[in-house]
Amino acid sequence: MVFFFSIIQLELASVYPKPHKRFQPIKTECQNTSAARKDDKAVNAAHRSGADIETMKKHNAATNKAASSSTSLNTKRLDEDTENLAHDRVPTELKKAIMQARTDKKLTQVQLAQIINEKPQVNQEYESGKAIPNQQIIGKLERALGAKLRGKK
Repeated sequence: MVFFFSIIQLELASVYPKPHKRFQPIKTECQNTSAARKDDKAVNAAHRSGADIETMKKHNAATNKAASSSTSLNTKRLDEDTENLAHDRVPTELKKAIMQARTDKKLTQVQLAQIINEKPQVNQEYESGKAIPNQQIIGKLERALGAKLRGKK
């Protein structure tokens, strides 16, 4: 019986030879750094070697739900606020003073804008009262027009 069993083993060995050294799995140690765990090459190498790979989905990953769906305390406080929030505009005294000083110097809005090195639109906004006051531009206008536009006259 033992002889018969060894013959079967010999026949199986001839049919199923030992795997070639090239096809045997190579056991490698994975580096345990966070960069190695996140690197695509390291993940693929771990897949090939048969190592355990842990994946997890982060809560709200790749979504913008946090910004749009829930209201935080700050947005709730802003919604409940009844105060009118608006930017300061050029006062009527300032816009009249700019127009008066410009006409006294016989300058157009475009010429005055070239003198103060600003766009003509800036001067138009100041004279119409739509601009948000900027102290640097008002200082340029005062120097170019030779008139005091801010404070008491």
